[in-house]
Amino acid sequence: MLTSPRHLIFFEAAARLGSFTRAADELNVQQPAVSAAIRQMEESLGVKLFLRAHRSVRLTPAGERLFSDVSVALERILASARAVHQRGQNDHVTLSVSTAFANYWMVPRLEAFHDANPGIDLRLQTSDRDPDLDAEDISLGIRRGYGEWPDCESVLIAPEVIYPIASPRVMAAAVNLTTVPNLLHERLIHLEEPIRERPTWKDWFAHHKIQDQAPKAGLRLNDYALVLQAAMAGEGFAFGWRHVTRQLIAQGLLAAKTEWAWRTGAGYYLVWSKRVPMIPQAEKVRDWLVTQAETGGETEG
Repeated sequence: MLTSPRHLIFFEAAARLGSFTRAADELNVQQPAVSAAIRQMEESLGVKLFLRAHRSVRLTPAGERLFSDVSVALERILASARAVHQRGQNDHVTLSVSTAFANYWMVPRLEAFHDANPGIDLRLQTSDRDPDLDAEDISLGIRRGYGEWPDCESVLIAPEVIYPIASPRVMAAAVNLTTVPNLLHERLIHLEEPIRERPTWKDWFAHHKIQDQAPKAGLRLNDYALVLQAAMAGEGFAFGWRHVTRQLIAQGLLAAKTEWAWRTGAGYYLVWSKRVPMIPQAEKVRDWLVTQAETGGETEG
């Protein structure tokens, strides 16, 4: 069997880089040390792990199997080390969300959050993509999807429910808006995010069995917070994601055709790493967010 766990580090680097020399450079040792470690592993295991060429090496089938398991195990060790470091060095909780979720869902609840959780340093991080929680040391995030991610645990914050919204003035002026097809004649605001996949007006009209006419061209924006600002300013009709716009509608800043709601089957989920243990502060933030969603009616279908 293996004579030293240190040999696994040498093996992983050589397999990943395809070179004993490059592995030695990365590990800050001499190349003969890597070669000797691999040779001792092969002798103790009784199999060849690498096929040697003049300036490179490649894995044998046995080596590939071992590399698959070793790389996963080392990544788990690294994730645990990050968690230990976070526990020792940081007491803040990072929540990664979209700009719109931060502005219109989270910020209005911050006073209540701090009242319920004094002393917790919550840091909102906005992003136009779904970040890698482990690699970027992010405690919690909000993702659109169906609740299944290989790297994350998740809990539903809000089902995806979409209906047309506009400023009260624009909504009142649309006197012929008695049926869905008539919305095709109104000025539309389109969300075109560069990275995240989101439903479009074309998808919404198709759900309502309108596929033979293209949605009217209009203002196109790449951030949903900008879409909401444009809608409130009277620029036209926009998508209203219910969990984000509910309070704006209640405040009279927007009006909605809620009877035309589309329940897509997707949802917005609070996610956290499967590999990195949560610090206690993050557990409190997670539980508080779930309670807010439940008491606010966000998790209703």
